[in-house]
Amino acid sequence: MIHKDWENNKTIKQIKCVHANAKKFVVDTMLTPGKTYDVKNETEEFYFIIDNSNRIAGFKKEYFTEL
Repeated sequence: MIHKDWENNKTIKQIKCVHANAKKFVVDTMLTPGKTYDVKNETEEFYFIIDNSNRIAGFKKEYFTEL
């Protein structure tokens, strides 16, 4: 249950959302294109960030660009 503490982790890096057009999932309510987000954890396929709901969530890397 290590993921429960990720909100309190230090920021690894910052990323910028480039789009929120998902084919399968609804992400446009949780991501704002152009907004910068703090990365709390990262895997090969996902960034775990504090999204627009102020909670930790995982999103595919295709929605972001690194700053």
